Amino acid sequence: MSDIGDWFKSIPFITRYWFTGSIVVPLIGKLGLISPVYLVLWPEAFFHKFQIWRPISSTLYFPVGPGTGFLYLVNLYFLYQYSTRLETGAFDGRPADYIFMLLFNWICVVITGLMIDMQLLMIPLIMSVLYVWAQLNREMIVSFWFGTRFKACYLPWVILGFNYIIGGSIVNDLIGNLVGHLYFFLMFKYPMDLGGRCFLSTPQFLYRWFPSRRGGVSGFGVPPSRRPMPQEQAGGGGGGGAGGGRHNWGQGFRLGDD
Repeated sequence: MSDIGDWFKSIPFITRYWFTGSIVVPLIGKLGLISPVYLVLWPEAFFHKFQIWRPISSTLYFPVGPGTGFLYLVNLYFLYQYSTRLETGAFDGRPADYIFMLLFNWICVVITGLMIDMQLLMIPLIMSVLYVWAQLNREMIVSFWFGTRFKACYLPWVILGFNYIIGGSIVNDLIGNLVGHLYFFLMFKYPMDLGGRCFLSTPQFLYRWFPSRRGGVSGFGVPPSRRPMPQEQAGGGGGGGAGGGRHNWGQGFRLGDD
């Protein structure tokens, strides 16, 4: 038991709470302590009966049974694996930025779920996090079942097909990938590679609640470097050029630092 306890304590802080909730809430529904009817996302109950807990419970709940148990365990593994890699990699020492990413993806998944009457949100949120990791490590070679090897950028689409084979829904995985792509595009791709403005910024109150830890080492990928603007190249960069108002998100810059 001490080995299990040590392993559990080794899980990064944010991932640990998400991972624990994704075990406890399905167990509560499975044991009948709370009816699963009250754990899924129903637009009518949310809007007209003000059951405001449903967006949260539907993100953590999954109906575990003989036909869905393997799908649940596989995606629980994906949650642990890739949330841990992001939290200790690209977001190492920046809990506020990681929480903001989860909140942004979660809000997008909830809005989509309410629009299309999608009752279970666990897999879409997990896939959105996996997609972000895959894009930040897109050139890394990853291994999958049966010894297959390919670049990490293809991993979300391989898992989409894999989840479908073992009984999942293409819609759930596709929404997760699209939400992850939206975050990656707005936070990294558009402001860095395309030279556009940064539409997403972590609120200051999150930095006050979850202050950044300096001196961390990123081991699982870092945000891509921003492509310099022509004015910056001509003027040698610097804060006085046309691009001076943008953040320098290069490998040496830590999200949340001034």
